[in-house]
Amino acid sequence: MTPTPVALAAQDSSNHKALILAGGGMRVAWQAGVLQALHEADVFFSHADGTSGGTINLAMLLSGLTPQQMCERWRSLNPRDFVSLMPIKHYFKGMRIRAMGDADGIVQKVFPHLGIDVDKIRQAQGVVGTFNVCNFTRKINEAIEHPAITLDYLVAGISLPIFMPSVQINGMTYFDSVWIKDANLTEAVKRGANELWLVWCIGNSNQYQDGPFDQYVHMIEVSAAGKLNEELEWVNELNQRIAAGDSPYGQTQPIILHVIKPLNPLPLDPDFYLNRIDAATLIDLGYADAKRYLQSKSSRGVPLTPEATQVLGPTGRGIMFRETMKGFFSMGVDTPETGVQQGKSHHTELTMHAAIHIPDIDAFINDPTHTGLINGHIDFTPFGLSIPSTHGQFRLFSPSGTGGLKYMVYELGFEMSGHTYFLAGKKHVRDGNVFQTWGATTTLYCHLHEGLDATGHIVGAGTLHLGVAELGRLLLTLHARNAPSWGEKFKTIGQFFGFFTRELIDTYIKRHTNKLDTQ
Repeated sequence: MTPTPVALAAQDSSNHKALILAGGGMRVAWQAGVLQALHEADVFFSHADGTSGGTINLAMLLSGLTPQQMCERWRSLNPRDFVSLMPIKHYFKGMRIRAMGDADGIVQKVFPHLGIDVDKIRQAQGVVGTFNVCNFTRKINEAIEHPAITLDYLVAGISLPIFMPSVQINGMTYFDSVWIKDANLTEAVKRGANELWLVWCIGNSNQYQDGPFDQYVHMIEVSAAGKLNEELEWVNELNQRIAAGDSPYGQTQPIILHVIKPLNPLPLDPDFYLNRIDAATLIDLGYADAKRYLQSKSSRGVPLTPEATQVLGPTGRGIMFRETMKGFFSMGVDTPETGVQQGKSHHTELTMHAAIHIPDIDAFINDPTHTGLINGHIDFTPFGLSIPSTHGQFRLFSPSGTGGLKYMVYELGFEMSGHTYFLAGKKHVRDGNVFQTWGATTTLYCHLHEGLDATGHIVGAGTLHLGVAELGRLLLTLHARNAPSWGEKFKTIGQFFGFFTRELIDTYIKRHTNKLDTQ
């Protein structure tokens, strides 16, 4: 069989970098965005290790997919294919039930859609891959090298107790290794790695949530992070031995740790399953998180402490929603009006896919600029499709400095063919009659700048619109975050719509009425 090339495999025999893909459930779509950023930055590896959900992305890589192809397959995957019910008779066993579901959906739909091919994995060249599974019979973690991988091992590696049944292999019982470890640094170090690149998305904040599901997740986090912290301490002690001239695994310099992690905890699997977040958004987040780390990373890596994987916990009740705007756009112009005209004649359109996150609704409303977080990607024929953002800004009903005019600001920075661009868009909400509301809140006037922000030279312009269908999809994705009860969820959403409505009333009814009274 033809050997399978691996996209991130090192071509230099002196490379001793290890890629470590930790778990995180279905949220590991986020890792595909990270891998795309690493690929663009020419970061290559001689060893790649996966645990739990991370084995899915490792399997995709070793099946010969490029990170860009991985992103495309994750974006088009139906997350509901992960869920497959067992035969109905099993649910009458009560407390003796084997699991809530089986692996049929994963084997028959998810793996094929994601391009996972066991034969190709076994033939992969250029990198050594290891897949971690828990041998329950012996109570140990086993790292299976990719030439020995089987479909049973792949299934066992993501079979989380309660949710999926265990797998029998060679007379022993196997399942997901997350309860033993979720990132196998030890395996990489013992294979001679001197630079560890840990891609961590399971979560690690200091906020303890109520409720059985969240607490089940906390138990996984404690097991995963707790073992990782022990391994970090071990690596730290090993570095002291290396500095003293002792080299048990061949390293002559201290082992360096790089950690790419989310800025905030990622939404959990039910949010993905219920479309509160989608794979495209997770990929965009992963890409932006990786770009941020790559731009600021130290050659010494990060300290080998428990804080290495900690993320910012939620500060309050928040809101998330997704918004898609599309319109005619053209390069070589500097006004949206001209961009629309030329875009129509040249049939060039630009689509902005934006995900908005307001971490704390109270702080957002009290902030005069009403600033939230945004990430996303754009489709623009001259540049390409699904170009992820590296950074961005979002402001809602933000003062413009001109009386009677407020802005809704959507700005995304991105890179293309070695150049940096910044797409700056504003919706103009100004004094007027109420019939102008729809047009003002759904029309985004855009300029494309060279560079990292809106101070750069304008190289393109156009106008994007939010259609009725897109508005409906936006509303379906809007949901509350970090709200512990249904009452708190409704309160949070009510606060957001209350703020939005008050701003519109202030602009289109109160101000307009006052203007008429003074005439």
